[in-house]
Amino acid sequence: MSEPRHIPGTETIEFKKQFIERYAALTNWEEFQRYSLSFLRRSIRVNTILGTVKEVTASIAAKKWNLTPIPWCKEGFWIDHPERRDVGNLFEYHVGKIYVQEAASMIPPLVLDPQPGEVILDMCASPGSKTTQIGMMMENKGIIVANDYKGQRLQSLGVNIQRSGLTNTVVTLMPGKRFSGLQFDKILVDAPCSGTGTIRKSLKTITIWNANMITKLARQQKELLITAFENLNPGGTLVYSTCSLEPEENEGVVNYLLKKYPSAKVLPATLTGLTTSSPIMEFGGEKYDAQLKHALRIWPQDNDTEGFFVAKIKKEE
Repeated sequence: MSEPRHIPGTETIEFKKQFIERYAALTNWEEFQRYSLSFLRRSIRVNTILGTVKEVTASIAAKKWNLTPIPWCKEGFWIDHPERRDVGNLFEYHVGKIYVQEAASMIPPLVLDPQPGEVILDMCASPGSKTTQIGMMMENKGIIVANDYKGQRLQSLGVNIQRSGLTNTVVTLMPGKRFSGLQFDKILVDAPCSGTGTIRKSLKTITIWNANMITKLARQQKELLITAFENLNPGGTLVYSTCSLEPEENEGVVNYLLKKYPSAKVLPATLTGLTTSSPIMEFGGEKYDAQLKHALRIWPQDNDTEGFFVAKIKKEE
């Protein structure tokens, strides 16, 4: 893994004392800070609905763009150019043959493992990165319900679904916790979160972070996860993910589900080439269920990506 490139001007950024104390106890603070204040590598995912990986990558490479395979996603590539950064101006992007998607963002759909013909809910779908990846993996067969809670957010979701050539997707508008009486084979809950894994993409996360915000978000995330589990078919699979690194938003939320529903079981999830760190098994005086050892906790310094948390949950029959 290459050394990350520092973002000029971040030398004077100050992290809150409480933030430093918290993260120094959770991980290697110096490494976390160094990667969080470095440029995020650009990455794309080839959309195999509209072209093969071989064809699309050859077309992009012919324009002098460099492509480096992402080990855990066979359609994923880090992309750079000696003189350009405008990936969004590529012809392949405009016609939907590629989707600009962060490398760690590709992980939740891979763990969900959608199959052609299944009925799947993406509860918090906008802007559609994971929805379109799920549709691609389903080969446009079956049904995806792509939901979000704000009409404004549906604009980018609809555009990305159309550009990706998906015809098996229904878009809905409602708070995720309002789903009731429906049954899905698989559900993705990529929950709204504090985004502490995405500091290198949004530096304002450092200034807006506070413990009260984390508590409020965790309460909303628990509602979403409980609702999703209640709408999951027995024997079905649910993936809960966030781009947060806060234990209360991740292990704590899944632990809440496990306490409420004994039929919820956390399954091991491994992806070839992906480096992960140990989940947090105790935080704030609370010990979490031993099953949480199977969850994926990904720090920015693990793979030079965004930080992510992913848990694969099965509903026992």
